[in-house]
Parts: sequence; structure tokens; C-alpha cells
Amino acid sequence: MAARDDFQGTIATTAADSTPWWAPRPTPPAGAPNVVLVVLDDTGFAHLGCYGSDIATPNIDCLAANGLRFNNFHTTALCSPTRACLLTGRNHHSVGMRFLSNSDTGFSNCRGVISPRAGTIAEVLRVNGYATWALGKWHLANMEDCSQSGPMTNWPLGRGFERYYGFLGGGTDQYSPELVIDNRVVDVPSDPEYHLSRAMVDETISMITSHRATSTRPFFAYLAFGATHAPHQAPAAHIEKYRGRYDHGWDEVRAQWFARQQQLGIVPPQAELSPRNWDVTPWDELSADEQRLYARMQEVFAGFLDHTDEQIGRLITHLEATGEFDNTLFVLLSDNGASQEGGDSGVVNELSHFNGIHVGAEEMLPYLDQLGGPHLFNNYPKGWAQVGNCPLRFYKQNTFEGGIRDPLVVHWPARIRDGGGVRTQYHHVVDVAPTIYEAIGIVPPEVVSGESQMPIEGVSFGYCFDDPAAADRRTTQYYEMLGHRAIYHQGWKAVTLHFPRTPYEQERWNLYHVDDDFAEINDLADAMPDKVAEMKALWWSEAEKYNVLPLDDRTIELYTTRRPGSELSRNKFTFRPGTARIDRFAMPDLRNRSWSITARFACDRTLPEGVIVAGGARTSGYSLYLRDGAAHFAFNYLGDVITVTTPVEAKALDGPTLEVVARCAKTAEFEGEVTVEVAGRGGEGRQIRMLPWRQTLFGLHIACDLGSTVTDAYTPPFRFTGRELVVEYRLHDDRDDLRGATEAAAEAEARISLAEQ
Repeated sequence: MAARDDFQGTIATTAADSTPWWAPRPTPPAGAPNVVLVVLDDTGFAHLGCYGSDIATPNIDCLAANGLRFNNFHTTALCSPTRACLLTGRNHHSVGMRFLSNSDTGFSNCRGVISPRAGTIAEVLRVNGYATWALGKWHLANMEDCSQSGPMTNWPLGRGFERYYGFLGGGTDQYSPELVIDNRVVDVPSDPEYHLSRAMVDETISMITSHRATSTRPFFAYLAFGATHAPHQAPAAHIEKYRGRYDHGWDEVRAQWFARQQQLGIVPPQAELSPRNWDVTPWDELSADEQRLYARMQEVFAGFLDHTDEQIGRLITHLEATGEFDNTLFVLLSDNGASQEGGDSGVVNELSHFNGIHVGAEEMLPYLDQLGGPHLFNNYPKGWAQVGNCPLRFYKQNTFEGGIRDPLVVHWPARIRDGGGVRTQYHHVVDVAPTIYEAIGIVPPEVVSGESQMPIEGVSFGYCFDDPAAADRRTTQYYEMLGHRAIYHQGWKAVTLHFPRTPYEQERWNLYHVDDDFAEINDLADAMPDKVAEMKALWWSEAEKYNVLPLDDRTIELYTTRRPGSELSRNKFTFRPGTARIDRFAMPDLRNRSWSITARFACDRTLPEGVIVAGGARTSGYSLYLRDGAAHFAFNYLGDVITVTTPVEAKALDGPTLEVVARCAKTAEFEGEVTVEVAGRGGEGRQIRMLPWRQTLFGLHIACDLGSTVTDAYTPPFRFTGRELVVEYRLHDDRDDLRGATEAAAEAEARISLAEQ
């Protein structure tokens, strides 16, 4: 009936006597540009060649040489919040993304998804006639909703994008990513040359080519690279290119990059190099082994960024070859400053950082030649992060400039004619969306998908494209991240560094005149207490306006918080072959408890082989598999693998089905004893340690182990060869009565119960 209600022709008895009518399709304004929005991850203010580094980024540098660089552009200091601002033109607290999308804290400022009242650029451009595609990192949906069962409301296709190729989480392995195509979880390609950054650009070019085969409509391509977030991974040739480049250490490299920044004019003439951060050890005080390891970690990072630039160059080449480039608005930025998440010593396995476990250089040196490869999840020490943020202080997560001042390059030959110019106007990531809308010549609708829209909070920076001396149109911007806070107003900035679980009212606020003090070196707080009080009052006013409260300094513990009523909080799960990969945050949670994994399958007097279930990868996880006439359970704790094996007796194969059970009896906090039983017969147990917060960096596979395998005892995918496989998880709390299992497992259940009491 709705179709008839909307019909604006006339209806008679026959078609010949009737007047047809077609609803007009959305049409973009005449001459509207394509839009390519590129987001780099954890790439600091100084990392690009055109911002001062010695890392080869010739393609990005070319965009800058023929476009504009901004040196006063700011983000939120963390990935999901910045992306929420970027895609909506509103502040992250306003739209419900105070922290990462992993968490819904129950407060409106931290739902872990973008409010439907804040339409994305894709939603706005799609109703204006654009083709819309997203590629790469999303991290804007609750992670427990990122398995194949969804709900998919906040996946890219639910927020205005028509095509998607990428990964839904915050970081992924570049060689074996947790890949999603459109709304479908897919297996990792088996190509040994596969790298996600290259595949993203391959897919973008394919989307453009297919689109142009039948349409002249402009397109919006959102490319959110996994680079340069950990794990730092790149082809060996790109890493080798930087061999020995950083042997003289982060103090000298930082000074060299700052000198280059001055030569390039990317910092103002009066800018100074800030002192070394208090939490960074002077290079000369490191041991020879530490220097050797840390220099290699920076070489790998450089190769990773170099490789990413090469992929961006391939896209540019395609746009040029097809005549699309001149009328493509190309915007490139980073989501936050360089990452401190490698800690003092860097990591070869980022799980150690997220679980508060320190691993020293001597323990990592054996992995030196594997850095950048497929079995590590490496990140560099924070000393190199400070270099990447040069000349600024502190890092990603902090609201000092090192966390929030980031590169922004804008290229649009049809409109920008001041090639190579530097713009100094103060702007924030919320200003990108309104700039795109203004460039196209559209006004965002008041209603998107039936939802009345909240006001756009950003302001376009298109006014300074032609006028480098134009007065700033953003004069105030608040910041809050993990309790760190700051407020910018008319050239002044007040900022505080928050330490978790310390009272907010006891924090010291620093005061800087950032119009003259680019790197926040000269603290004026003691000399100007009235100005500090004025700025603090302004912060509270902005916090009220933009939904910042309540303040919350929880971090890693929010990764394991389930919403009340979450289906994933149950203690029983059943899986069968054909189950798509389960995201790491939707896996059964085995931490700090007793549990059992029971597999039943047809045996027909012959023992099949292969992986029954595998959760995680070489960095951490577990695998239950059959091989060489035995059942094996491999438990990987930060790369150290303990394998429990029970032979399969011939008489166990007499029945039509066979049951294999891996059990863990909790023996102490985050410790347990693992046994493997076949047809009710168990072998000797082994003690394991469990991680306190994050258990794996990869998801769960049924009847195979894809990508970087949990153990090197087999090669991927090592698919299960049996039939009628059913895998059941049972998770126990200390208070559970553990005696309700099958009769064959009763004795083992009782043993677990006694161990827990």
C-alpha cells in the first residue's frame, strides 16, 4: 500500500490510459568530487616524511606537495573515539563513544556504538547519490556483537556503507586478519604473499573499476589501514631497507627529525624540542642488547609505514590512470598519536602488555629475526613513540599534544591550488565531516533512517584552503580520555595527566600558551592561577554540554565487562563444523575458572585427524586436536606451549562415536591443571597459567586452525577429517556443583570439584 500512497502518476483501467511515474533517484550536485578518506592508525605527528621523519612516504609526500598539510589538527587520543568523531562530525562523548567500542558501561557517553542520531558520512552521502565503501579497520561496534550472529546494526553495512572489506576489531594480524567481507566472516586467504594493506587497496581498485563499468556517480571510499597499529608487520624487503638506520638511538633520531621539521616549516619558527619524556630511558643508558633489539623494532615500524605508503601510491596511480584524481577530495590523517602500548621495552607479543606482564629485552632477543613476521604481535618501546610524536610530549591515550596533535593532509587539485602549503588554523577531527559536506555542496539531512539528528558539532576548515592567514573558526575544544583531560581556548591550553584510581580533584593542571609554545614546554600554571581556574571552569562547562560525565578511568578491565543479559555470559556453548570464526571478544571466557571442552564425533573404528577446536594463535591460546593415534591439548601462554597428550586405545574405537574431553581444574588464581580424556580414560595432568585480562589476540575456529597456529605441531589449516563433530564447552565458577556431567566423566568431575574447594 505504501508504494501506491507514494505514486504520483495516474491509474486507469489499462497501461495505455495510465500515466507512469518514477521516483527520482538521489543525485549529487553537479561536479561533486569523489571522496577518499584515509586513516592511518597510531601514526604520530612526525612519522610521515612530509612531517619530518626519514621514513620513505613519497606518495603521501606527493599529496602534501600538491595539497595542504595541517600542523594544528587534533584528534581524541584513541582510535574508536576519533573514528566516531570523524564519521559523524560530532564529539565522541556526544555520540556514545567515550572509550573503545569494546565496552558499553551503561552510560550514554560510553555505549561502544555510534548513536543512530549521529548519521555517518556514508549515511549522508548515500542519500545524496554516492556509492559508499569501507575498507580496513572498523572498531565502531560492540565487539561481543562481532561474530556472525551479530546483531550487525552497527557493522559498516548497517551505518551507510554498501560494501565492506576489513576487520571489525581494534587491531589484527596483517598476514592472517580476522577478515569480514560485507556482513560475512570469511577465512584468511591461503596466499603466502597476502598482506592486509595490499589487499585493501586491491579491493578498493576493484570496487572503483566495477562501479565505473556501469555508473558515473561519485564514490566515497573510507580506507582505514591497520597500519601502523601493532602488530608491526611488513614484507622483509621493506624492513631490510632500514637495517642499521636507527642504531644511534631515539635521542639522536628525535633531534634529527626535529631539525627536518624546522626545515620543512611544519613547526613554527619559535618551536622548541620538548625534553625527553620522564618515562623514557636515555639511549646511552641502555645495554647493548637493548639497543640492538629496540633499533630493530623501529626498523620494522619504518618498513610497515613505508609499505603502507606504497599501497596508497597504487591507489593514486589508478585514480590518475582513470582520470579520477583531479576531482577526488583526498583526505589523510591519523587517529591519534604514536602508541605507548609497547611499554618501556617494546613487546613481541602485545598480550603481555595488556595483561600487565613485563617481558625484558633478554627474553625477546631470540625473536629478533622474526620481528615483522607472521607469528609475532610486536610493538616498539615508547622511546620510539616519542620520536614519532616529535617535538611533542607524551603519547596516544594522553591529552598532551603528543596524544592529540596529528598529521592531516588534504589534496584536491580541482579546488586547492596552494600546493605544498601549511595551514596553522586550529581544528579537530569533528571538523572533517562538515568540510566534506561543504566541499560537495550538501547539507546533512535532519532525519537519517527515521532518526532525528543531533546537531553537527564540527565546523568546516574549507575556509582556509585559499587563505593561509584566515582567522581560526574553532576557538574552543575540550578533551577527555581515560581520565586525562584538557581544554583549548583561543590559543591557551590547560591539561592534566591522570593516574588511575587517584582523585580527580587532586590533579595538577598545567597551563600553556600553545600559540607560542608548540610543544607545551613552558608551564605557566603557577604564575597564572586565575587563568588556570578560568580554563578549568570552561572544561566543566564543555563537559556538561557534550555529555562527558561521568568520568571513568577504567581501561583494560572494561575489555571483559559484559552487558547485563548478554548471551555470552552463559556457561554452556555448542559448536559444529561450518561455524564461522568466533571473534576473540565473543569466545567462551576460560580465564580463572574450571572448564571442560567435550568433543563427540563418529569414529567408525578409525581415528580421524585434525584440529577439533582452536582459539587464539602462536601468541597465546589453545588447541584440541587429534594426531598420530592420540588426543592432544596444546595450551599456549604468551608463546610458551604446554601439550597434554592421551593415546587413543584400540577398544575406544569400537563404538560408533568417540568422546574426547579437555578439562581444566582451577587450582589457584589464574592457575589450573589440564587433563585430556578419551572415552572416559584420562592421562597425566599438566599445570597451566591463565592470563588475567585478555586471553587471545585471535578468534576461535572449529574443525581447523587458520592463520598463525596455536602450536607448531601442525601446519594450517589441519582440518578435522572426522564426521558428525559436536564441540561443547562447559564453564564453571567456584561455587558450581561440578558433578552433573556424563557418567563417563563423573570421576574427573569430582576431582575438579575437590580441587576447587
